[in-house]
Amino acid sequence: MRILVVMNPRATATSVRERDVLAHALASEAELEVAETANRGHAAALACRAMRNGTDVVVALGGDGTVNEVINGLLTDGVHPGVPALGIVPAGSTNVFTRALGIPNDRIEATGQLLEGLRTGQRRPVSLGLADDRWFCFAAGLGFDAAIVHGVERRRRAGRKSTHTLYARVGVREFFRSDRRHPKVHVELGDGTRWDDIYFALVTNADPWTFVGSRPLHPTPEVGFDTDLAVYARRRMGTIGVFLSMVRMSGSRPAVGRRGAHLAHDQEHITVLADEPMPFQVDGDALDLREKVTFRSVRNAVSIVGAPTEISV
Repeated sequence: MRILVVMNPRATATSVRERDVLAHALASEAELEVAETANRGHAAALACRAMRNGTDVVVALGGDGTVNEVINGLLTDGVHPGVPALGIVPAGSTNVFTRALGIPNDRIEATGQLLEGLRTGQRRPVSLGLADDRWFCFAAGLGFDAAIVHGVERRRRAGRKSTHTLYARVGVREFFRSDRRHPKVHVELGDGTRWDDIYFALVTNADPWTFVGSRPLHPTPEVGFDTDLAVYARRRMGTIGVFLSMVRMSGSRPAVGRRGAHLAHDQEHITVLADEPMPFQVDGDALDLREKVTFRSVRNAVSIVGAPTEISV
């Protein structure tokens, strides 16, 4: 078995020592290569090369951004039998995808689960989403939530560390500076349903959408890695209403109200349009402003090593 470990040395919670421990553990199981990313897009390039040269497993050691890049590299040529399996050791600040998969957020425990999956051959095929030509694991958004991601990215480039506190501060600032009187987003579902007068749209491939500390948020609680996509489209942006919605969708028994938002699950195709260019994000990665994004669900797109089939978040 041939394994490539793609490590992001700038991930929030990783170190050279942890990389070496992981490499030592994996080297006992297979022929191993370890590569550190040097810049944005490098993880995707490494994963694409691994896919094309017949590597069996690519392990992403990093946060959600690293995992997203690796997946986009693995699927450069689309879904086909030669796509390597994906292993994940979480090292970011939130690690939404791995936690939604039921992979431990602790790196030592996650490494143990990965090794057991390699030994037993345990693989879990999961669905993914496509936003135009960009694959995403758990969520993509146009509008307010993407504005938060863009704001955090600007502060990270200025030297700030990505933390839950930073996201919260940026979120509050973006909320009060946003235009909450004139909705400019429209959502079209595959069956022809159209929602107008939307403030922001969140398309999800996983539940939960994100975590605030250890508390998950569930705007689309029925979506999963064995279903098609879901969409949460906010149509009211009053302060009290948004706050109550956040409370209702948190915890182990979420309740998503329909007064302030539209909600649809199990969608193969979704199109989101805006009256003007708006912030856009996939898996917490800030991308260029967009006026239109077409989303598509792809079943069994990639197999995850060691991921359990029964998940409790």
